[in-house]
This record gives sequence, structure tokens and C-alpha cells, in this order.
Amino acid sequence: MSLVNNMLLGRHSNIFDAFRGFPSEDSGADDVHMDWKETPEAHVFKADLPGVRKGDVKVEVEDGRVLSISGERSGDPIDDKERCEWHCSERSRGRFYRRFRLPEDAKADEMKASMENGVLTLIVPKRRMKKPEVSSVEITGGASKKSGKAKDVVCCSFWPL
Repeated sequence: MSLVNNMLLGRHSNIFDAFRGFPSEDSGADDVHMDWKETPEAHVFKADLPGVRKGDVKVEVEDGRVLSISGERSGDPIDDKERCEWHCSERSRGRFYRRFRLPEDAKADEMKASMENGVLTLIVPKRRMKKPEVSSVEITGGASKKSGKAKDVVCCSFWPL
């Protein structure tokens, strides 16, 4: 069945679903599905990279705070040279990348990486952050002259500059 027929018959939840799996210049960032959890000791990242060898993955930290995961998935190329008709092509192929900023408490220089069964695991230990110093401020003033009661205070979320 052709691509157009599939779209007309409503077999896709979104009109662009029919084009999933076809390479494009801007694809890649959304092809790395990740989990990020924080424990008391570390930030733990897990990225699904099925069919990717660890030698085809690069993990880098830029400026001590930006984590970058990149690489390339190989697979059957979609081309017109073969004498075949593609009925479905959903597996990701080609280059992939994912970048995001690490939190302030991340010890990026102590990061550990491992890969098993197509899952890349990154463990980034946390440093103890100094708690901000809090000091009390004395509030002065008294009751209003008219009623002898304290004035109502109005709090605003907007302060003009």
C-alpha cells in the first residue's frame, strides 16, 4: 500500500508520522530518548541507543557544564538503487545528538559512562552546594495613628524598574 493511501486511510495519528524514519538534515536531536534521575549522590542519565556500538558514541562536556551525546546509527540505507519497495521504515538511522546544561552541583570531571544492551548510562556525582546564608531583618514601625491597628500590607509581584 502506498504512502498516500496510508495517510488517507488514517493509519497514522499525525500526518507527518508517515515520514518517520526518513533521514533529514535537521533530524537527530529527538532520536535520543533519555531518562534523567537525581539521587542524593548523583545525577543518572540513561539514553536508549539500540543497535549502536559504544565505539560509535561520543560523550563530551563543553565548558564544564554542557553535556553532549552524539554518534551515528548504521542501518539499511533507504535509496533508489535497490530494486525493492519499502512498506515501512521506522528505525532511526544516521547521525544523532543530544545536548543540555548540567546542573550547578554536577561534578562533570568525575562522570562515569557505561553501555550495555543499547543503553548508555552516565553517572555524574554531585558536589555539596553551600547553603545560602540567611539572616533575619528586623521590621520596625507600629500601629497606624487613626485606629491604633497595624496597616494592611499589600504585596505585589510586579515592581516597576
